[in-house]
Amino acid sequence: MTSISRHACYQSELADFRRTFSRGGAYTAIALVILGAGLDYGQYPEHQMSFALARGVVALLIVGIIVVLCSTLGRRFTSWLTLTWLLLPQVMIAWMIARTDGVQSSYYVGLNLAIFASGIALPFGLWQNVVFGIASYLLYAAACLLNPHGIEPVSSFFVHSLFLFLTAMASSAYTFLNERARFMLFNLKAEVSEKNAELESINRRLVEIQDQLLQQEKMASIGMLTAGLLHEVNNPVNFCLMAIEVALQEPESSQSEALKECLVDARHGMLRIKHIVSDLKTFAYRKPGDDEDGMPFLFEKALNSSLRLTAHELKRIKIVQTLPDDTLVIGDEAAIVGVLINLLSNAVQAMQKDDTPDPTIDVTVQRIANRLHVRLRDNGPGIPPENLARVFEPFFTTRGVGQGLGLGLAISYAIIERHGGRLVAKSDLGRWTEFGFDLPCPE
Repeated sequence: MTSISRHACYQSELADFRRTFSRGGAYTAIALVILGAGLDYGQYPEHQMSFALARGVVALLIVGIIVVLCSTLGRRFTSWLTLTWLLLPQVMIAWMIARTDGVQSSYYVGLNLAIFASGIALPFGLWQNVVFGIASYLLYAAACLLNPHGIEPVSSFFVHSLFLFLTAMASSAYTFLNERARFMLFNLKAEVSEKNAELESINRRLVEIQDQLLQQEKMASIGMLTAGLLHEVNNPVNFCLMAIEVALQEPESSQSEALKECLVDARHGMLRIKHIVSDLKTFAYRKPGDDEDGMPFLFEKALNSSLRLTAHELKRIKIVQTLPDDTLVIGDEAAIVGVLINLLSNAVQAMQKDDTPDPTIDVTVQRIANRLHVRLRDNGPGIPPENLARVFEPFFTTRGVGQGLGLGLAISYAIIERHGGRLVAKSDLGRWTEFGFDLPCPE
């Protein structure tokens, strides 16, 4: 947050703070004005009725100011309205001083009390407090001059004037210090808030990294397992394929169509086992340096691998492929296979959940300049606009609890970004969803 924006935020918060405290102070002033009737009764019973009427009028005027403070207009003029309701009791006190003993009147204490309150209890600005102090002293001086005894005794008037001046100076100093303290507190709160936001961002990033590391550990485990499987399974698979080829050469197989068909099916089954193990090795096992440099590979081969690995999910799905003659790209083949598997699985699950009739996935590949552009579009239910903007957020998922972490698309986005491309999502709600990305081609 810049210093300018922070100052603007502070001024906005201070305006609300001042209005809230002004209302609270106004209620307190009403209570003090009314309770002051006890002083009238004890000190000047002969003026009790007229003073009670004055106190009632001042209390009603302050109530009116409170009503204005609660409005939208009140927020704009909080400082002036606060100064107004503070001056109302001062005017009343000055009038009482003039009506009673002038310089010797005990009401003089009320003027000092209000000046102290403005600096200590109320969120006044410095200039407002200075104006209030000067106005209070002028009211006191006018009250003494209007009294029949004038400013006699002069020594008492001088002492009271000095006290009012010192009170106003002390109140102004309190106001200045309080204002600085409030600004420093606001800055501290803003800095703590910013640090908390940074920590939350770091924590989210750490969680993402932890999940990615966990995923890599799983893939490494699968890689070790598939490497062992490849070693252990290849020999018996090759032995079976060799035996099937020998059997197909025998005269009995050529004489019996049923036997020949069974042997051909067995050969296809063995080849499928070999391809599946090989695809798992390609997907899960990475050699040192593969991620850093990237190697040329045929995208068509990666697509076929991903289709074979998701064949159990694609049994009832129609796959339409449109590919150019040259699909050679540079990158991490295993990672791209993972991206394709994730996009295919997401499309299948969306169409199955919506029970889409005639479910179809169109895979369109185009070579434009030195990039290979890939688009996967399904005819499923589509993605609502409010979710479309969030599909690449880590942990965002619309699936039920336990059905996914919401990391697949986030990781896929990072993989494509690592290849210098972008993974983009488009959708027409109720009609289709499309994910597209691009990969670098060799020069």
